[in-house]
Amino acid sequence: MNTIGNKFVFTSFGESHGRAIGGVLDGVDAGVRIDLALIRQALDVRSGRTSTVGVSARAQNERDEVEWLSGVLPDPEHEGQLISEGTPIAFIIRNTDARPQDYEWLRHHLRSAHADYTYEHKYGIRDVRGGGRASARETVSRVVAGSIAQMLLRARGVQIRARVIQIGDETDSRQWETLLADVQRQGDSVGGIVECTITGLPIGLGEPVFDKLQSHLAYAMMSINGCKGFEYGTGFDMTHRGSELYHDVPCPASGGIEGGLSNGLPLVFRCAFKPAASIAREGHPRGRHDACIALRAVGVVEAMSALVIRNFWG
Repeated sequence: MNTIGNKFVFTSFGESHGRAIGGVLDGVDAGVRIDLALIRQALDVRSGRTSTVGVSARAQNERDEVEWLSGVLPDPEHEGQLISEGTPIAFIIRNTDARPQDYEWLRHHLRSAHADYTYEHKYGIRDVRGGGRASARETVSRVVAGSIAQMLLRARGVQIRARVIQIGDETDSRQWETLLADVQRQGDSVGGIVECTITGLPIGLGEPVFDKLQSHLAYAMMSINGCKGFEYGTGFDMTHRGSELYHDVPCPASGGIEGGLSNGLPLVFRCAFKPAASIAREGHPRGRHDACIALRAVGVVEAMSALVIRNFWG
């Protein structure tokens, strides 16, 4: 499916080297001022314009200008701004730097660690123009929709902040630029970990059993291209005894979630992103790709978090 949410509903469409990527967002009340500066900032993080190294030229060349098709009107009180109508908000972002000719060779090759093999076997057809719907280019529409969700959450005192905390095996951010420059020189790629912190949540957000808050967050994060792992709270850290961790109510070590419900403390989770499979070495899939996709995933993690939280708080 290409839709997430049942009360605050987002549907994405478009392919990486088609005419445009777009989305439809339903559930935004009338009269909400659309913070275009916030959307622009989030799109710049996703494109890699805020990074000095490790990001592909194609990503930084895409202008990612949003064209609003429905659901918004000019704000009568703020020139150049928009306000929601209360109807579905539809938008597109045109692919201004699409180069399908660069991928013509894929008609006769299947790339390893991509969706080529599985898509062709499942559907009997695949989009050879850079991966189509399986391309991370699709996430640009998520960032627009997620930014609107963040605007609504901020009005309720909720803040969502994601950041890279590890690149490869290096946790010292002062070493990352050197590491990434070396990876790029070798035509290689490296993985990374993104940590997200959500503050201002009420107690009890989520539902028991199958609709636990962490279940929906994991579902959303694992839909992001290249995400290979999700953990919250102490996660996979097995170095502590229970007596060292679980002695407070609410419990900080639980990462902001207890029994599948938010406990009022900061919610903290982490996502692991694999090294990009397409690299610039002989014998490997070619293309304009990143040395570390975790850098650009920060904005997508924030966006998907906002969509999940806003849907629960519908």
